[in-house]
Amino acid sequence: LAKMTASNSNLETYKAIILLGGPAKSTRFRPLSMDQPKPLFSIGGYPIIYHHVEACSKVPGMKEILLIGYYPREQFCHFVDECQQQFGIKIRYLQEFTPLGTAGGLFHFRDQIMSGEPAAFFVMNSDVCCDFQLDDMLAKHRPGTFTIMCTEATRSQSVEYGCAVIDRSTDEILHYVEKPATFVSNMINCGLYILSPSIFVHLKAAVKAHYDRHFNFDLSNQCSESVHMEKEVFQPLANQHCLFAYVTKRFWSQVKSAGFLFVTVFFLFTQ
Repeated sequence: LAKMTASNSNLETYKAIILLGGPAKSTRFRPLSMDQPKPLFSIGGYPIIYHHVEACSKVPGMKEILLIGYYPREQFCHFVDECQQQFGIKIRYLQEFTPLGTAGGLFHFRDQIMSGEPAAFFVMNSDVCCDFQLDDMLAKHRPGTFTIMCTEATRSQSVEYGCAVIDRSTDEILHYVEKPATFVSNMINCGLYILSPSIFVHLKAAVKAHYDRHFNFDLSNQCSESVHMEKEVFQPLANQHCLFAYVTKRFWSQVKSAGFLFVTVFFLFTQ
C-alpha cells in the first residue's frame, strides 16, 4: 500500500482550459445564438464543449477543467453540474469582466490555473470540433515548451488561419503568422495547445507590450483589452526553440458559422 501511495503521489497532474469567448463573437450564428451560447450548440446530440470535456476527462492526471469566457455565469451552471456528475472531475466557470482574448484570459486567471501546480495544461478553443488525440499529444509534448496542434490545409484555406512553418525533422515551429495576407504555409493552427507553466512569463510580456502600444492618457481612446495568444505570443516565440507542432491527420474542423455546424454534424454521422 505504501508503494502504491508513493507511486500515485509522483503522478504528474494537468489541467485543461476551454476558451468560450462571449456573446459578441457569435453574430454569424444569429438567430441561433440569441437563445443559446455558441459553445452549447449541439453536435452529435451534445453541446460542442461536451466533447472537449469528455476528451479531457480521459487524460490520466487531469485534475480540473476551467471554462473561461464572457458569457453570464448562469448560462453554464447546468452544463457544469451535469458534466461534473457524469465525468467525476472538477469543472469551474471563470467569467471575464470584459473580453480579454485568448492570452488575456489566461493571464488574468493565472493564479486559478496554476493552483495545485500542474505540470502543464491544455488550452482549446470552444469552436474546435475534432478527433481529440490528447494522450498522444501529451506523450509528444516536451516539458518546458509549448505545443500547437496543426493540420494540413489547402493554399486558399490556409490564409484564413494561423500558419506555421515547421522543421519536420524536429517539429519546431520556425515561423508563425496569424491569417497572413499571402500564402505562408499549408500547416495551420488547430486551436488546441499544451502549455508549460513558463508560458506565463511570455503572457506577462505580451500583456505589458499590448498595453504599452494601445493605452495612453487620451481618455477618448477606446482600446480593446483583448490580448491574442496567436498573434501576440506565438509569433514572437517562433524559432526560439520552445514552440513545437503536433501534426494531426485526423478529422478537424472549426465551427465558424451555421453552415460549418451542419457540415460537421453531417461528417460525424456519415463516418
